[in-house]
Formats: sequence, C-alpha cells, structure tokens
Amino acid sequence: MRKLTVLLLLALLTVVAAACNNEEKPTAEERFTEYIALWEDGKFEEMYEMMSASSKEEFSKEEAVERFEKIYQDVGIEELKVDFEQKEEEDAEDETEKTIPFQVSMTSVAGDIEFDYEATWSKEEREADGETEENWYVNWNPGFIFPEIADGQGVGITSVPAERGEIFDRNGDGLAINDDFIEFGVVPGQLGEEEEETKEKLAELLDMSIEAIDQKLDAGWVKEDSFVPLKKIPAEEKERVEAIADIEASTSREATGRYYPYGEAAAHLTGYIRQVTAEDLEKLDDEKYNSNSVIGHGGIEAEFEETLSGKPGVEVYAVDEETDERTTIAETEVEHGEDVELTVDAEVQEKIYQSYEGEAGATAAINPTTGETLALVSSPAIDPNLRVYGTNQKIDDELEPSLNRSMHTFAPGSVVKPITAAIAMTNGAIGPEETMDINGKTWAKDDGSWGGYEISRVTEFNGPVDVTNALIRSDNIFFARTALKMEPETFRSGLEDFGFNEEIPYDYPLYNSQISNEDTFRDDLLMANTAYGQGQMEMSVLHLATAYTPFFNEGNLLKPTIVQSDNTLDVWKENVTDPQYNDVIKNALRQVVAHEAGTARAANIEGKALAGKTGTAELKRTKEEDGKENGWFVVYPSENTDILLAMMKENAKSGDVVEQAADLFRNME
Repeated sequence: MRKLTVLLLLALLTVVAAACNNEEKPTAEERFTEYIALWEDGKFEEMYEMMSASSKEEFSKEEAVERFEKIYQDVGIEELKVDFEQKEEEDAEDETEKTIPFQVSMTSVAGDIEFDYEATWSKEEREADGETEENWYVNWNPGFIFPEIADGQGVGITSVPAERGEIFDRNGDGLAINDDFIEFGVVPGQLGEEEEETKEKLAELLDMSIEAIDQKLDAGWVKEDSFVPLKKIPAEEKERVEAIADIEASTSREATGRYYPYGEAAAHLTGYIRQVTAEDLEKLDDEKYNSNSVIGHGGIEAEFEETLSGKPGVEVYAVDEETDERTTIAETEVEHGEDVELTVDAEVQEKIYQSYEGEAGATAAINPTTGETLALVSSPAIDPNLRVYGTNQKIDDELEPSLNRSMHTFAPGSVVKPITAAIAMTNGAIGPEETMDINGKTWAKDDGSWGGYEISRVTEFNGPVDVTNALIRSDNIFFARTALKMEPETFRSGLEDFGFNEEIPYDYPLYNSQISNEDTFRDDLLMANTAYGQGQMEMSVLHLATAYTPFFNEGNLLKPTIVQSDNTLDVWKENVTDPQYNDVIKNALRQVVAHEAGTARAANIEGKALAGKTGTAELKRTKEEDGKENGWFVVYPSENTDILLAMMKENAKSGDVVEQAADLFRNME
C-alpha cells in the first residue's frame, strides 16, 4: 500500500512538473502575441529583448530602437495594428524555427500604410536568474518597420505645398493672386569693406530697418557663404528691382508670393495671409498645416480658408543611399486650393475707397435687384502687401486703419426712416396720404413722462405733413409720432422682418444689427428715437443697403451675396412690406434729392437722376453733450437701378457724404 502511494505521488509530481514546464515554454504564436502588444504600445526597448541572438549581433540595441522610434516619429505613425492568423496546434517538440506571416496597418503623414511581412522565430536557450531557459526569439530586420527598407535603405519624406487659390472680382480681375516675386538677400562673405553702407542702401530700397537686416544676418544658421533672404519684391516693380540688383553685394532668386493688386482699396475685403502660430496649430488640421504654413487673416482670405488653402501632398519613400533609387512607401497627392470668384467690381471698390481720401468710414454697394455685393469698403486701411512682406514705414493709427468698419455696426440715423415708413404703412398705422399737424421745431409728449426731453426736426415747417414730405425734409417728429401709433411689439416685429436681431446670411463676417440693447423697448421715448435711427439702434452698412431691397423686389428682402453663383437672386424674407407702397417711398426718395427742400440737394447732378436718404447719427448720451456725429447717405440711380450705395463717414455731417456720393456718380460710367 505504501509503495502504491509513493508511485501515485511521483506521478502527480510529474504532471505538475510537466504543467509548469509548459507554462514556462510558450508557443511561438504566444510569443508573437506578446511581441505585438509591445509593438503596438511603442515599447521598442522591450521588443529588442525578444530579438534572436543573431539579430542582436547584426543590430545594436541603439540602432534598432532608435530607428524604430525616429522613423515612426518622423513619419507620424498612428493607429498601428498588427495581426496574424493564430493556430491552435502546439509547436512540435523538435521544432526550432517557425515562420509566421503577419499584416500591419497604420496611418502616416502620407496617408494609410498597409503591408504583409513574415516573422521568423528561433528557439534559443538563454541564461536567466542562474538558470538556462528555452524560448522563442524573433529574427528581426528593418523590414518590420517597412518592407521597402529591409536591406538597410533610408527613409525620406517630401512635401509638395498646395498652391493657394486666388480671389477674383466679377470681371476676372485679381484681388488676391499668386504672382512672381524676386527674393533679394545677401551672402555675408560678399558684403566686403563697405558693409554698413551696403546695408543702408538695402534698408532704404527694401523698406526695412538696418536692425532688421542685422537680425537676419545674425541668425544661428548663417555662414559666410549662406544666402540670407531679406525680402520679396513683386517682379512688376521693375525700377525698384533694378535698383536693388545694382547693389554689388545683393543677390536674388526667383520666388512666388501672394499679391494684392488693389492694395488698400480692397484690404479689409480680402484680408491677407500670415504665418501660422503655435496657437493656430493647436486648432488646425495637422495634415494640412505645419509651422511653415500660411493662413488667411481677416476678410475673404480667412472666411474661405478651407476653400483657398488646399491640402499639401506628402510622399514617404525608401531610398537606396548608394544609387539614390527611390521607392514610394505611401503618398498623398497634393490638392491645390480652389479659386473664389466674388460678385464685387474691383473698379467700383477702388473708386469708393479713393473717394474717402483717407478719412474714416465704410460703404456697401449692392445691386438692389439681385442682392449682389458690388463693393464693401472700409477706410482707411493698410496695404495687405505691407502686412505680408513687412514695412519700415510708421503706420498712423489715429484713424485705426486696422479696424474693419464694413463689418461693424453703427447708429444709422435718418437713413432708417424709409424702413419705419414702410413698416407703419404695411401695418396700417399711417396711410400714404395721411397727414399729421406738426408745428414748431421741437415736440414732446404732453404728459410730461419724458422729463423735459424734446425731439427736434432738421427744419421748421408748420402745417400738415405726410410721409412723402416727412422723408423729403427728414422730419424726426413725424417718424417718432408715427412709431408711437404702433404697438411696441408690432414695430419691433416689423424691424425684425428687415433682418434686425439675427445673423445675416452672408459669406463674410458681419456683426448683427440690433434694435435695442434689450429685447423690448424700455419706454416709449426709446421707441420714438429708434424710429429715426437713434436710441440704441445699430446697423452695418451692408445690412442697411440690403434693408432697402424690398422697395425694388415686390416687398421681398433679398439675401445678400458676395460670392458668384448660378443663383443671382435669393429671397431672405418674403413679404416684408406691402409692395403697393414701394412707389410712394421711391418717389419720395427721388424728391429727397430733387426737391428744393430735400436734404440731399447736392446730389441732384446733371445726367443722373439720383434718389436716396440722408442721415446724421448723433453719438452722444445727453442732449447737452457736444458729441461726435456720423454722416450717412443711401443713394441709387432712380432709373436703371443697378447699384445702391449705403455710405457712412465718421465725424461728418450727412451733407459731406452727399457731396462725396455726387462726385462718385459723376465719375461712374
């Protein structure tokens, strides 16, 4: 019995030992699974410990690990996945080598990479903790990274920059184009004994400071024979190019760059390009942008960045260092940016800008029968070419040339009166021939609720006043009293039908126009002031121009457009006004210019029958305050109305803007 017990115990120990021995000796496939887990986690040092002795003799730890890490980092490897077909059978006892096919997939800067490869595993005995252990080890070579470099080839990356799309006006004239430039620079070793004199000449012609030139020459990478680029000059500036080329120490090379042919005139409209910042890169698509990329800043350049920018092409390739033969590993074709064609007429844009003569203001010119933008001007401005290529000139910031006035909102003043008239007639608050008795130059509610505040008229006129007479004379009292005939909700709803208090559907950044600071009128005095464009009302010039479109389109408010499309007329809001009153308003606006009492008599020019509405918005908090004023004029030809201008000039009377508009139309074909 005792002998049987001993035999059973020995048998049990044999089974346990065999089990332990099996646990200590994983199969080749189990080892590969362990290896893949390390690979997918990027634990390259631990992977190295699983390499066969022969592989370690051929590749040092530093060589194998660093190559894996550097290539994966340079090529931007992500989403690495390694798979192989696992089989259930155990390794044969006498098997010392086993080859396992596997598949690899990953993403890179050049797109997806997939390949098939084979891993050959060898059974080896190694010392571990004083004991000899047998296990499987992989015969590694660089083909595990990419098969194309299995024989020691190098890995290279090339990028093909995307060509930025260009911006054109309605006639095909360039507003932002890719043009030929000459990039001038110097080679330090060629500056010679007259170095300081040469730098002075270059600074003057390149519009740079000597300090800026020295900063470029002192860069860490610069050597005596290095070409140090200083500045790009448009090739069309031939006299300047020749003058710089005549400086003996100057050198040059051909280049391309962004050029803005209309300079200041379209500066705020187009915006400009600039170098991306580290902050930009945190938000941008890293497949499209890197530290050398440019990005649109302001205007159309920024609004259509996605369209204009395109996507660079990238190739990851293996290269034989002896023959320079290249084999593509992965490639993404370059996608050049698309052009943007605007409805803007660049010549109209330039004429309007020049009419400001450097003074501050903004104008929107539209076709009121289609909603197309013909010009969007902000004055003054800084030439975008100077923004891109630098300047040594001191910028006069007194009038804030960096401020894009065309996108901002301002108190519109009396130019809003036709809108008030249309709302009132549409809602039956007044009739087109209904009169109101107004005597004297001021008026206030007789219940004393305004605390002594009075509304003033532009000119004193005693007697009955109808809507036509009120528009001709720009009668504040008439429109204040007209608004008070409506319920506050009715007046606000009518203004909202004209696009107030909501985002304007427009492919260009604009601030929303507002009726008041809150969603109600705090009192009837604010409501009365709002009726003639004061109080807390604010509009952009583009919205103001658009708000006149119902008078030309059967009461429909058109959607403003700035990008050309097949659909040239798109309604934003239907039936904003009753179209039967359109002629009443348009006839009155013609008389604003033609009538002897009209506020825009200076625009009654020969050869063009103009119509419009003037406005002077007071920018002050109290009646006694001596505040600034902005002058306004909405003007259009009353016959063949294919253009309407909403003009604003800061620190000016409406009469100044009327004269400016009159000169413009005299010079327009």
